[in-house]
Amino acid sequence: MKITVNVDCTPAEARAFFGLPDMSPVNDVIVTAMVERSKENIDTLSDPKLFWDKAMAASGTGMDAMQQMFAAAMGGVDTDKK
Repeated sequence: MKITVNVDCTPAEARAFFGLPDMSPVNDVIVTAMVERSKENIDTLSDPKLFWDKAMAASGTGMDAMQQMFAAAMGGVDTDKK
């Protein structure tokens, strides 16, 4: 036997029904911070060369941190470069 139940409600109503918290204030803070950072860095966003220079500089440190994290998780290998 197969029973189908269709419920017509908004996402806010569904969250309230399941007892989930309303995250809209947190979302508003995050969106506001992203807009402010975008306005501060508008020169970087509009110039492709500056954008990629910053992106590539950040990706190197992020990759090193990721490698160190994996190495530590795989048995505490010393990841300090000498």
